[in-house]
Amino acid sequence: MTRIDAKFAALKAEGKKAFVAYLMAGDPDIATSLAVMKGMPAAGVDVIELGMPFTDPMADGPTIQHAGQRALAHHQKLQQTLDMVRAFREEDDTTPVVLMGYYNPIYNRGVDTFLKDAKEAGIDGLIVVDLPPEEDSELCLPAQAAGINFIRLATPTTDAHRLPTVLRNTSGFVYYVSVTGITGSQAAQAETVAPEVARIKAKTDLPVIVGFGISTPEAAKTIAGVADGCVIGSAIVKLIGEGKPADEVLARVAELAAGAHAA
Repeated sequence: MTRIDAKFAALKAEGKKAFVAYLMAGDPDIATSLAVMKGMPAAGVDVIELGMPFTDPMADGPTIQHAGQRALAHHQKLQQTLDMVRAFREEDDTTPVVLMGYYNPIYNRGVDTFLKDAKEAGIDGLIVVDLPPEEDSELCLPAQAAGINFIRLATPTTDAHRLPTVLRNTSGFVYYVSVTGITGSQAAQAETVAPEVARIKAKTDLPVIVGFGISTPEAAKTIAGVADGCVIGSAIVKLIGEGKPADEVLARVAELAAGAHAA
């Protein structure tokens, strides 16, 4: 059982929905992003998604694109991101950490080396948005064998024919993208999300977590209420981009977490 599995089992036993928070590693610098990351569990974050900066983030809207550019400008590489997780694990050995990003940095490092280093650093899961199920032998299956969950995205365009393929080797949880398009571009609507979540849950026992288009405590409560939890990223990254100090960012994270947990 991974930390992700254990966390969702505990939340289910408590009758609580999950709050998943995203931040970009190294944005605007390592010290700031690490301070925010370390403060997230106390602010109510159940699972941390840590973005890997990349030069061509095709699924990300301007807010997260700019975060990646800021991190890259401060020379944030995959090694520094893994070092951040190691530093986080010195104080927290229970909160799940999921790396989210693109395959190129992993491929460049070498899959076997990356998985060994990621496991040793304390990574629990991967979301790699540009690797489809047809390429599961490339990273998904080796990650599962290494004890790291591979979390797949389902979207409004994932039809009944495609869904079983998407779910086949997914573990940890299913990430449902609530809108078509990039992050931070549209608002998620519970009336359209609810039937899609129900459709996915009819085909898997995994938790279904909804992301994209959620930016307020009220929206977190509404969307988490029709799923097993929600993900918020752009609304948090935007505060960091505005130069807000870590304690101010974490105060807002706590408000968002309280919204999700009230569902």
